[in-house]
Amino acid sequence: MRTTTTREHIVEAALALVADRGFTATSVDDIASAAGVAKGSVFYNFGSKSALFEAIITEGVGRLTVALRGATVGLHGRDALDALVTELLGQIRSHPDFAKLMVAETFRTGRSWQDSIRLVREEAMGAFAAVVADTWPHRDATLTAAALFGATLLAGLEWLVFQPERTLDDVRAAVLATVH
Repeated sequence: MRTTTTREHIVEAALALVADRGFTATSVDDIASAAGVAKGSVFYNFGSKSALFEAIITEGVGRLTVALRGATVGLHGRDALDALVTELLGQIRSHPDFAKLMVAETFRTGRSWQDSIRLVREEAMGAFAAVVADTWPHRDATLTAAALFGATLLAGLEWLVFQPERTLDDVRAAVLATVH
């Protein structure tokens, strides 16, 4: 139980720092200090800063994928798309640091966690691609899904950072207006 709690504190601290500063500018010392643990605890639980970051990505993508796939159960077409956009915006609101991390790290290359980042495309965007293929069979499902996912992600961050007075419904309507 204690190890799980320590791991969770380390993950939360690392995610917040990396979302704010970036991976390179965040040291293991910074993470340990923010988590309230010794530096050795970070290495004991994860082995390296890169392994910690990979664990953050894997956990976040898993959570996001389950939420997105669950949002479309029993839905098709535009109803499924509406549900995906709504769920992604809800996930951004609930996990803003992970959303910032996705924007900052998805297109960086040469990182040891590149395969984990690829999961964002294959798993989370895959939920969008399935709906696009069902709704618009003549469109390039992968590229259209990336456009919808990216537009929703950036609109969600715009909302949280620069326009927090807006409601989720306002942001959802703006994203869906670009599609419909």
